[in-house]
Amino acid sequence: MQNIPHVPVLYREVVDAFSSVETGIVIDCTMGYGGHSSLILESNPNIKLIAIDQDQTAIDFSTKRLQPFQDRVEIRKGRFSSVIKEILQEYDNINIKGILADIGVSSLQLDQKERGFSFESDNLDMRMDKESGLSASEVVNEYSRDELERVLFEYGELRNYKKIASVIISNRPFHSAKELSEAVKPHMPHGKKIHPATLLMQAIRIEVNDELGELKSLLASIENAKLQDTKVAIISFHSLEDRIVKQEFSRWAKSCICPPEAMRCVCGNNHALGKIISKKPITAQDDELKENARSRSAKMRLFQTDIR
Repeated sequence: MQNIPHVPVLYREVVDAFSSVETGIVIDCTMGYGGHSSLILESNPNIKLIAIDQDQTAIDFSTKRLQPFQDRVEIRKGRFSSVIKEILQEYDNINIKGILADIGVSSLQLDQKERGFSFESDNLDMRMDKESGLSASEVVNEYSRDELERVLFEYGELRNYKKIASVIISNRPFHSAKELSEAVKPHMPHGKKIHPATLLMQAIRIEVNDELGELKSLLASIENAKLQDTKVAIISFHSLEDRIVKQEFSRWAKSCICPPEAMRCVCGNNHALGKIISKKPITAQDDELKENARSRSAKMRLFQTDIR
């Protein structure tokens, strides 16, 4: 195991997922600290890796981290939903052999309190790209009651979303994540091994960074590229994300796309993009669960596109 600041989740499982890739290009859509990228480059000596991240701090760190592989790695800045479209247009679809996306906030961002992701942060930001427009402060302090309720219900799946929205509106403005989490704490679900305000903060973060929209756009780009013999690995940490991946992979694997009410197949029955490799999500092993608390929520699903 490499000596990196934060161990990437499912590190063994990711290496195993791409172990059959001997040549071609692997895209790491969420580079972060470069943990997964470095492991893939080390384990697959004949591949080129294109790494994407929208956080300049992550890019600065990982440029140095991946220096030993500089002749085989390329780093691009931007949201992966848009950058991957550019990459897929630049390269022939038979050259892309792997795509990895580790969806969600990185350890690097969580650990920097000034980024506003932590419950103990003294500000309220949560932007993965510090140059982007919408921040957590705007969501919390400027959204209407209806908009707040939508965010809390759809992204936090909170049963008492109306009450929590009311508490936020009654006590705003908020200037820090710490102040916000303390204000809503009495009204949040208790009894789990997570901070009571976790679901609230998660919902706001998803809204700020359009995380579900990014994921859907990524999957659409992969589908439209009609990739050949490509391994797709998506790691998610939230039930909403995992549900999207599961449903899309299931749809990609269907050969017949006729409506359910059709009496017989008229579509040609040859529309499957490939096959699902992991019927159930791949989760961390016991030793990783003990060493890395973040891995408890990690779920990886794998899809293999067909050789055409």
